[in-house]
Amino acid sequence: MAQQQGTGSGAGPVDGEFIDDVTDAAAREEAYRARGTARPITVVGNPVLHRECKDVTSFDDELATLVDDMFASQRAAEGVGLAANQIGVDLKVFVYDCMDDEGVRHVGVVCNPVLDQLAAEERVLDDGNEGCLSVPGAYAPLARPDYAVVRGQDAQGKPVVVRGTGYFARCLQHETDHLYGYLYIDRLSKRERKDVLRQMEENEPRYEVVPND
Repeated sequence: MAQQQGTGSGAGPVDGEFIDDVTDAAAREEAYRARGTARPITVVGNPVLHRECKDVTSFDDELATLVDDMFASQRAAEGVGLAANQIGVDLKVFVYDCMDDEGVRHVGVVCNPVLDQLAAEERVLDDGNEGCLSVPGAYAPLARPDYAVVRGQDAQGKPVVVRGTGYFARCLQHETDHLYGYLYIDRLSKRERKDVLRQMEENEPRYEVVPND
């Protein structure tokens, strides 16, 4: 997910065992990134972005290398979240390095993510702007719940539960969407989508992208 401003805040139910993705966030991100190599970003229209990715089944050195490269790629593109298919890899894994609305930095990895479905009384929508590294240079308002819980596995295959509020909640939802073949523009009206694609055409990407055939 691209960096942006204009998000809300919120709270939700506190149950389950949530991971600590805050302690030593900077050092952990730096270690991932130092081992990794930045790769170019796939953009809207690339087939890998428009289909559900394969489940991660092997939690091995190859996956560890992918995660390192994803952190390096995310930093090179100045993003706050990155899904594997955004660097052309057909696997359900995303990484994040995202501040919440209280200015707390969260860094982590989720494989095979599944979003909890919130009850109606727990859904408070935030209609802030959203952007995407795979739709470079473009932003649009998009209403999403300001609280999110994602369940999956870490890079070693251990179960994890990640909780986010406000901007971080948006990031978790955005990256999970990617791995099921959805970009944020797929949740916009036809008119809004057209405007986003126009913005993309008018702006030069700040980072290396994979040209579509």
